[in-house]
Amino acid sequence: MKPSDQTRGQLERTLSQRIEAFYFDELGHRPSKVTCHIFGQQIALLLEEAITQPEQILSRVGQDELAEQVRTDLDKAMRPQMIQLIEEVVGVPVTDVLSDATLETGRTGTIIVLAESPQLRETGTSSRLKKQKVTNSSSDEP
Repeated sequence: MKPSDQTRGQLERTLSQRIEAFYFDELGHRPSKVTCHIFGQQIALLLEEAITQPEQILSRVGQDELAEQVRTDLDKAMRPQMIQLIEEVVGVPVTDVLSDATLETGRTGTIIVLAESPQLRETGTSSRLKKQKVTNSSSDEP
């Protein structure tokens, strides 16, 4: 299904599922939850329990700096494939990716900046509301 054939919610779900599968394929570790929100030209991703077992072990034995360096290096190594995946799903070029992880909580947050807003199908509710506004405003005129 092309991005323009999907609603915002459908595209967010598709991207969340693909990111979760990508992490499993690349790291052998599946985040417990991937939340995705599209805001115009930006996408916000939150991955719960995204820290891998080796990173957790390093952190547990007091090697936080090394664990953070591993996470940074993993993000850097996976970035080109992540960008390709996002562009494939949303149908728009990615211009920037900002990411950070917190070892203590196991969360990873990523902001993706797109070249333009993805084309999305309007949901039935917003279409009906627009039609209702047009009908109401035209019936108000004498």
